[in-house]
Amino acid sequence: MQVEEGLIPGYAGSLAPVRERDHDQLHGGSREELAAIWLTLDAINFGSGWFPTLRKRPGRSGYSTIASGIADRFRARGPWSAQELAAIRADEVALTLGQDPGHELMALFAQSLNDLGRRLLDEHSGSFTALVDSAGGSAVALVVCVAAWDCFADSSSYEGFDLPFLKRAQIAAADLHRAGVARFGDLNRLTMFADNLVPHVLRLDGVLRFDAGLTARIEREELIEHGSPEEVEIRACAVHAVELLVAARPGRCAAEIDQALWLRGQGARYKAAPRHRSRTTAY
Repeated sequence: MQVEEGLIPGYAGSLAPVRERDHDQLHGGSREELAAIWLTLDAINFGSGWFPTLRKRPGRSGYSTIASGIADRFRARGPWSAQELAAIRADEVALTLGQDPGHELMALFAQSLNDLGRRLLDEHSGSFTALVDSAGGSAVALVVCVAAWDCFADSSSYEGFDLPFLKRAQIAAADLHRAGVARFGDLNRLTMFADNLVPHVLRLDGVLRFDAGLTARIEREELIEHGSPEEVEIRACAVHAVELLVAARPGRCAAEIDQALWLRGQGARYKAAPRHRSRTTAY
């Protein structure tokens, strides 16, 4: 697996300006409510390996189905409190998202939300904004804080090295900043949000080159084991490629490049081709 570095300058120039994502319908309300909405959603912003088995809303992806369910619930009844999250069960999560309560992902979502609620109660008096404010205006400080929580944990081992990808912890910081809950002055210190869509886009566009055997497995829609060398390399090479794109586009940070690639991945060409799937709570 490798990054085609010679393609980076031209590819960087092809990236469209960042626009709002379709789930940015999650807006309005007090600062505490906005913090609750985004931290709740990002605590369950995983499960792409199971998405083909979900009941999707018409015209919606797996992620958009989940985000829309959260948005609908919060518009109707407001956000869950920390106390409610600490006690939430898989059946309530499934009802909110329009899914089978016996689906494995619903239990994993409930476990993550339980941890988020308990951590907020134990460390921040149940306040979502108290967590955000504890970072002191630093996205990195927020990421470091929540990375120690089970609900945002994301680290892999590779040839004896510990690699903290921290996809959801980092995207939570970016989402809170975009929503106006925080004003982080160091977003440029975040990496891309290592998932399975951005490397898919980079592969189809020729920026990432996978070996033939791995490509064949992905095209056969085989699950790629989370933590396996090839899965770690996919994520790590995508992070490296985005850092090269950032260097080629002064003034744009990794979070912005990530969003531009994520939005490109909504196109028909990218959706028509299989991407790698791993059943993990990381992404």
